[in-house]
Amino acid sequence: MEERMQIIQAAGNSKIQIGVIPGHYATNHSHINYYVDITSLKTGYKMSKEAAKALAATYVSTHIDTIICLEGTEIIGAFLAESLGESGINSGADVNVVTPELNAVNQMIFRDNTQKKIWGKQVLLLIASASTGKSINRAIDCLKYYNGNLVGIASIFSAIKENNGIAIHALFTEKDLPDYMTYTSSECPMCKSGQKVDALVNSFGYSKI
Repeated sequence: MEERMQIIQAAGNSKIQIGVIPGHYATNHSHINYYVDITSLKTGYKMSKEAAKALAATYVSTHIDTIICLEGTEIIGAFLAESLGESGINSGADVNVVTPELNAVNQMIFRDNTQKKIWGKQVLLLIASASTGKSINRAIDCLKYYNGNLVGIASIFSAIKENNGIAIHALFTEKDLPDYMTYTSSECPMCKSGQKVDALVNSFGYSKI
């Protein structure tokens, strides 16, 4: 797989990069024809900081109390909080960075000690990759339960432009990967043509089959 990886640079900032590998991949709820490798963005100090600065530019005039980090985006979230805090939009108030827990039935929850960071707060949702929007929907349901006010959705890569009427601001979009496709498992043309699945993928990475 790795020998097929192509590197894509973010528009306007060559320091921000993702890798894409064409193939046949299965996620928990869909089949996709590209694996989008965001590992360096989620783990590296330099690229995470560059990504956070680029994302922060969209929200410098938006009051944000809390950033909810999904899919291992905590490092980017911390740098994003720093950038937003330095912009002064919160009048010197702190910007919280939290990650929800998944319970036994895969619902997102917050324990009693972190709920106060959500309840009645202006919340920015940060996600690594959005292909169908199902993870975002689950997060929005969680926010409604804890009375959080969703003011923005930021993503590293997104194949969709909005969710529930809220625009998704992404560093990489379908314009960077125009032939990116997602299918339900029953409608996947790669399965129907007999093309084997290269790997199982989730927010942690991939496992070859």
